[in-house]
Amino acid sequence: MAFDATPRTAGETAAVPYSPSADALLRQAMARATAGLDPAPNLTAAASWANQLVRHPERLAALAADFGRGLAALAASGPARADWSIKPNRDDKRFAAQEWELPPYAHLAQAQLFAEKLWRTACGPLPGLAEPDRRRLELLGRLSLGALSPSNWPATNPEVLAAAAKSGGRSLLEGAALWARDLARAAAGRPLSGEDALTVGEDLAATRGKVVYRNRLMELIQYDPTTPKVRPEPVLLVPAWIMKFYILDLTPETSLVRHLVEAGFSVFAISWRNPGPEHRDLSLDDYRREGVATALDLVRSICGARAHAVGYCLGGTLLALEAARQGRDGENGLASISLLAAQTDFEDAGDYRKLLTAADVDALEALLSAQGVLEGWQMAASFYALRPNDMLWPRLVTRYLKGEAPAVDPLGAWLADTTRMPARMHVEYLRGCYLENRLARGGIDADGAPASLKDIRAPLFVLGAELDHIAPWRSVQRIELYAPGERTFLLTGGGHNTSVVSPPGKPKAWYRKTTAAAGAPYVPPEAVEAAPRQDGSWWPAWTDWLADRSGPAERAAPAARAFGELSVVEPAPGRYVRER
Repeated sequence: MAFDATPRTAGETAAVPYSPSADALLRQAMARATAGLDPAPNLTAAASWANQLVRHPERLAALAADFGRGLAALAASGPARADWSIKPNRDDKRFAAQEWELPPYAHLAQAQLFAEKLWRTACGPLPGLAEPDRRRLELLGRLSLGALSPSNWPATNPEVLAAAAKSGGRSLLEGAALWARDLARAAAGRPLSGEDALTVGEDLAATRGKVVYRNRLMELIQYDPTTPKVRPEPVLLVPAWIMKFYILDLTPETSLVRHLVEAGFSVFAISWRNPGPEHRDLSLDDYRREGVATALDLVRSICGARAHAVGYCLGGTLLALEAARQGRDGENGLASISLLAAQTDFEDAGDYRKLLTAADVDALEALLSAQGVLEGWQMAASFYALRPNDMLWPRLVTRYLKGEAPAVDPLGAWLADTTRMPARMHVEYLRGCYLENRLARGGIDADGAPASLKDIRAPLFVLGAELDHIAPWRSVQRIELYAPGERTFLLTGGGHNTSVVSPPGKPKAWYRKTTAAAGAPYVPPEAVEAAPRQDGSWWPAWTDWLADRSGPAERAAPAARAFGELSVVEPAPGRYVRER
């Protein structure tokens, strides 16, 4: 099959100078003042909650009784952790250090935990209170209380005080100096101190390969084989466009790319461009057409066989849209589909969905119309804000209160290497997926007509992560409600990113597996939780699944040659991954 190097696109449109109206300028100013969010839904939720609470005096009395009992238990508790009246969850590390067992810090920690528990109780189901308002208010209160935790303030954090006493105050001075350096680096668009210690192409994304194609949206990387023969079906990796692709090729020891190459597959990966304001009008369908569809065409042309397509995070959402488009149009261009921590049904899409309203998207659209792109730091800030006790506060305390700049691990370096998103595409994604859930309900337009999950026909492998707050595993698994073909679902431990980086030998790795034949009934989440737990990485189980749907490794790997804009191949990881 020959590859037509003409991009699969309706044609590049000439850049039109952006000239906002007076109304648009006002909306942009308001959006800047509120960080692209509309505060009205928060006020509405709080007013509705307070109104319903006073209408239910028994519930109010029960809360008052809980408050009194909690205070009494707190007064009677001792500083030793075994004597605490309320204990943190196993994943809450804020008060894990021994210093928190000293008075008065032990009681401050318990008071914080008690306040958070009382708020969860106060925001329980309440007659007359809409569920979206209840979830929104619970999350906002949880985030606000978390910011007030004694672990976040120097005068109430015994670890900070101990470090200052031991260093004669030098730790506080070093923290202040580090804060000043980081501010200067951030203003210059550079990573924080230490976060650029690892180099892309050397320490990260170092698997050998060639860039064989480039267009305005992506580069396609073809990796060098390491086995004498390869299977006929190639593997195409489709990463999320909100981060760089190399979480799938992190280090030699933790590279999913390398694992697949060593298993005898011809492996390809999309590396998305880091767009600028001049790309403001690129659409979600442009990303599907010029990214996934073009890459699939090219990979099939190079290898002469349909690809196993693998989508991570939003890359999986985009891959599902292209698979649905193919099914709608009667095409059979996929050997299989693997979706890793990727949502396609956004009915219950985690904490981000709890906060997002149509008014928020309108406000964000006004902000992005001025910026042209969603900046990488804005996207990162939204993720940090949803898990501040894990991702934000400990980092700030360590760097700026203890004066420590921990050595950056590969995953941390990848997280710091943010990308931008075109204004139009990002708003289309938020409206079409998060707000309207159109991919599941009625279809998102692909090539001018709706395509939906029920159109997907290829065998499906889906991975969900137990602690994923960005793409909760129950939400990820809901694609089984729609796709009629053969389905395999794996639940594994870890969060959104750590679950994917799971090389063989990873400590404490495990997974549960369920399968369903084509046309079989939906497998409910309860059946997933009841499936036998198997110790070890999910990578070998997945590569076995791919191998079972592939031909034998009997052919030489195809040679890399240049297509599209390229006159000659370039060494991986390419140009786009290095754009800042």
